[in-house]
Amino acid sequence: MRKFMEVKDEFKKIEGKAILPVRMTTKSCAYDFYAKQDYICLPDTTTKIWTDVKCAMEDDDRLDINIRSSMGDIFELANTIGYIDADYFENINNDGNIGIFLKNVSHQIQYIKKGDRIAQGTFSKYLITDDDCPVSEERVGGFGSTNK
Repeated sequence: MRKFMEVKDEFKKIEGKAILPVRMTTKSCAYDFYAKQDYICLPDTTTKIWTDVKCAMEDDDRLDINIRSSMGDIFELANTIGYIDADYFENINNDGNIGIFLKNVSHQIQYIKKGDRIAQGTFSKYLITDDDCPVSEERVGGFGSTNK
């Protein structure tokens, strides 16, 4: 099962209903993520955009977040690509709230309006090596919590 849904009310970063990601055409491979409010993005500055969206996935799925191609000359993802692991869903710190870091790489102030499509997400299965060491650690946190 793969399913987008809103985070629980107590974990929302922005008031109001989230805009759930959607594919725009029948053959789109990516789901568009939306801004939930307006943002002013200064040149050479990173803006964290909370979507108030979480995603349930199979254990061997991942959701890759990328910048929309139409925005590539203005913005880049601050971490170049966002990997959302299956165990990020409903974590105790933020309920799996997907945050997107956009860096304004232009030399001008950029404006993101509520409802603008800001990033795209694609699902993929991942593999592990045959000699993978057993892992027993469970996720105990949210955004950027691995090895903390």
